[in-house]
Amino acid sequence: MDAGLLFLRIGFGAMFLYHGLPQLLGGPEKWAQLGGAMAWLGLTAGPSFWGFMSGFSEAAGALCLILGPGLRQASALMAFTMLMAAHWHFAKGTGMAGAAHAIEPCIVFVFFLIAGPGKHCLKLKAPGWLVMASRKAPQAEPAEE
Repeated sequence: MDAGLLFLRIGFGAMFLYHGLPQLLGGPEKWAQLGGAMAWLGLTAGPSFWGFMSGFSEAAGALCLILGPGLRQASALMAFTMLMAAHWHFAKGTGMAGAAHAIEPCIVFVFFLIAGPGKHCLKLKAPGWLVMASRKAPQAEPAEE
């Protein structure tokens, strides 16, 4: 099971890195073009921001998929991005034929959100204060009679 998760994470992550990196590196003109899709939801302010976030979620999210840490958070962002892409296709009138290529990865990202990365992932050590906050409180020893 964990080997299958790793294979899916690496393969899917590589494909999203291939598609997301040009969006992220495309600059403000590309971001404005991508972010313009949010107008279908009535969000006309800040198309460059929305476009940047789309490219960022795909490129940085792909790295999280491949490596493992942050996979659930990245999956949530990427599922939202794919949901917006599907909505854009429906709003354009292309129907399920146009939206299917966004819905399919959205389903996979929801799967990763639920399943997590599995045991084969890069383990990052959190800063000391974060590790301390996440540890269980010490258990009291039972009193001897």
